[in-house]
Amino acid sequence: MAVAAVTTKPLDTPLKKKPLPAGRPREWYVSHNRRLKAMRLAIALLDTGVYYPSSASNARIRTTAERLGIHPPSDTTCRMVRALIRYGR
Repeated sequence: MAVAAVTTKPLDTPLKKKPLPAGRPREWYVSHNRRLKAMRLAIALLDTGVYYPSSASNARIRTTAERLGIHPPSDTTCRMVRALIRYGR
């Protein structure tokens, strides 16, 4: 049984990006960008029917990232994606 990919309707106008606040430690920016990437990947996986963390293997998450044109996520980011799927329901 094949499951069709469901995508959300794009916004009519893209959101304007604001610059990140200056003066924070480098680790803050790294973790902030990691959270954003994990959120994008979790949303894409949910849109394609992956509703359980056990279905979201590192390989599947990285394949989704490649399909979206996102740099392959680290193991830490993959764990964050699974946590978002687990606790975001």
